[in-house]
Amino acid sequence: MKNELIKIQNMTKHYPIGGGKFTALRDIDLEFEKGEFAGIVGPSGSGKTTLLNIIGSLDTQSEGNVEVMGNSIRKLSSKKAAKLRNQHIGFIFQTYNLLPVYTVFENVEFPLILLGMSAEKRKKAVLDALEWVGISDKAKSRPAHLSGGECQRVAIARAIVKKPDLVLADEPTANLDAENSHHILKTMKKINEELGTTFIFSTHDAKVIKYLRRKISLLDGKVAKDEIVNGG
Repeated sequence: MKNELIKIQNMTKHYPIGGGKFTALRDIDLEFEKGEFAGIVGPSGSGKTTLLNIIGSLDTQSEGNVEVMGNSIRKLSSKKAAKLRNQHIGFIFQTYNLLPVYTVFENVEFPLILLGMSAEKRKKAVLDALEWVGISDKAKSRPAHLSGGECQRVAIARAIVKKPDLVLADEPTANLDAENSHHILKTMKKINEELGTTFIFSTHDAKVIKYLRRKISLLDGKVAKDEIVNGG
């Protein structure tokens, strides 16, 4: 596969429950190329977030193989997994996960500090990211003074500020109204098309599904369907 970013082979994930185990994912085989705008869709409990967390090295599989940018997730030490996330992966969560005591600028700047980037380069990268998502005028505001849509735009800016290869978005529109959802999705699609950033969503929101170019349907922890669709 050309420009392969992620390769998942025969992957299963169990969680211990009492004296037994719960199987969240079973026999998953998937590949993702660089530049995809894909979604893992399905009802609550279908395994969407678990799959996203394993791809993002926040969790590991129980069986099978998962490779992200040539790195075997199961073999990574916690330090190397953190390095992979810091350098190559951006995360967008439905609850935003912004630091309330920091300004918008400081929230977006944080991943760059972890990378050891100089102050001058950080400033330019943050201002560029804020301009991308249309909230340059909110740089000095704190999250408590922002709307839900503005908070999610800050979260997107934080995810893309280091220009990662991959952005993982877990139910990014769950707390937003239709107008804000479409604005956010158009912004992410523009970033995907102009920067070549790969986006993978976990969602059951019809508004998100409308924008996808690839739709992977999970049901009871298994891939029920994997199809190319025409995103909006």
